[in-house]
Amino acid sequence: MSQNQHPDDARLTTDGYDETGKGRILLLACGALAREILDLKTRNGWDHMDLTCLPAILHVRPEKITQAVEDAIAKHRERYDQVFVVYADCGTGGLLQQACDRLGVEMVKGPHCYSFFEGNEAFAAKGEDETTAFYLTDFLARQFDAFVWKPLGLDRHPQLRDMYFGNYTKLVYQAQTDDPALTARAQECAERMGLDFERRLTGYGDLETTLTDWATRTR
Repeated sequence: MSQNQHPDDARLTTDGYDETGKGRILLLACGALAREILDLKTRNGWDHMDLTCLPAILHVRPEKITQAVEDAIAKHRERYDQVFVVYADCGTGGLLQQACDRLGVEMVKGPHCYSFFEGNEAFAAKGEDETTAFYLTDFLARQFDAFVWKPLGLDRHPQLRDMYFGNYTKLVYQAQTDDPALTARAQECAERMGLDFERRLTGYGDLETTLTDWATRTR
């Protein structure tokens, strides 16, 4: 894959991504973060860091994430000086952090990617003001049907929309990139859900800060 070519979203969803065997350090990540991590690696020249991603669709079954991460660590760690896990808690109820602590592996801090993209402190400060917000990232805006509409059965039963989203008041699009076409797609998602729309240009937030720290420490 060339530096200007993005990995395919459908494959990131179902298959993940693998670019291993070159560097000394491994980033073990969610497929939903592949584009952002690859961009940071390219921009910063982090050639000593490889990337492998588990299928992003695991987020639909978060109870499977911890074991999948453990299995991937076991598969790869002998090849690398160090492995870092690029997941937040992601609905595992603290089990992923416990597994990483037991295995001596660092992971990204935060309850989920919405928090670390916004910045964990900034996200936490919003507190109860955000309890009726539904979040999209760049990846989820592109993969809205695969992660939201179809798993909820709304492609077959659109009349259930208000039952699912009736307690939400707005869709917050956390934009990692300034892309008008993607903003329009996120706004269309809000319209389909019957929600107000808010866009926040977050960039990569604490994801970038964390990866920069890891890259610097392992040069």
